[in-house]
Amino acid sequence: MSALLHVQGLRKAFGGLVAVDGLGFEVAAGDILGLLGPNGSGKTTALNLISGALEPDAGSVRLDGVELAGLPAHRIARLGVARTFQLVRVLPSMSCLENVAAGMAFRPQGVFGARARSLAIELLERVGLAHAAHAHAGDLTYIDQKRLELARALALAPRVLLLDEWLAGLNPTELQEGIALVRSLREQGLAIVLVEHVMDAVHALCDRCVVMSAGRWLAAGPTARVLADPKVVEAYLGEDAQSLEAKADHA
Repeated sequence: MSALLHVQGLRKAFGGLVAVDGLGFEVAAGDILGLLGPNGSGKTTALNLISGALEPDAGSVRLDGVELAGLPAHRIARLGVARTFQLVRVLPSMSCLENVAAGMAFRPQGVFGARARSLAIELLERVGLAHAAHAHAGDLTYIDQKRLELARALALAPRVLLLDEWLAGLNPTELQEGIALVRSLREQGLAIVLVEHVMDAVHALCDRCVVMSAGRWLAAGPTARVLADPKVVEAYLGEDAQSLEAKADHA
């Protein structure tokens, strides 16, 4: 299957700190790629570069052949890239319904009014928040704010979805529900880049992974093989080799 999202030679420096250095990967429609690595390895910066929150110093980000690098975030969103954030960003004084309906404006053609509200209700139902449609977003629990942020990202009708630790902080039941929800998004054809530290989710969802360390590509390939790579075991999350290898063996 040909790639929908193609990242090549991506680089970003902040003064003397090179946060992302030569990163490259491809993701096809219906594929979930895990973007992994220790804290500070450049994963979130990479998502910021893909989504337009930051402009790369070098490299290419192409969506179905269209160059995205250097475009503003709102144009990238309209072209089909949506994301969630590691630190949840909702519009706290607005209702959940209004938060999601606002996202409809950034679809390629834009959806407004009663149609936007109707679609917003459907998305809130999908993420398990229909009961809170008229509650203020700022009054939600942290976990429900994460659900709301996902619904707002889906409101853009994206082709590529960037999830930045969306499954972090969930209890075991919520985690299984979250895994099932992300899997359903893949089944509808989204290309997903998943930044995640929850290894159960990585094994359940990601056929392939790219591991970063200090801004650079460290390893890539099938999830179980990558997580058993000695370089990854040494660098990833500070876990010892026995722990990571045990997780890989049970994949």
